[in-house]
Amino acid sequence: MRMPYLSSLLFALIASTSIAATAAPAALPSQPPAAATATAAAEQSGKVNLNSANAETLQKELSGIGASKAAAIVAYREENGAFTSVDELIEVKGIGKALLDKNRDKLALE
Repeated sequence: MRMPYLSSLLFALIASTSIAATAAPAALPSQPPAAATATAAAEQSGKVNLNSANAETLQKELSGIGASKAAAIVAYREENGAFTSVDELIEVKGIGKALLDKNRDKLALE
């Protein structure tokens, strides 16, 4: 007599747990991460702001810019302050005129 009762109890427990797990709504984040915000802003305007973009956004949005060059751009900006013109990007080690010309239409100063 105990065995059918325990089996029924166990089945009810498993079934209710399964239903509760599948019926629970997924938690939505209250705010998007900062990197996603910077990337979204770049995609909306179509241009990358040299004075506010993080290294990940620079790498993702600009042609020929890898992780090390993106980090060099951010480091230059932190050491020397905001860029005053797009042409100032040539001062960053590893960025030449050809690379600047390739990305000129994608760059902005805001």
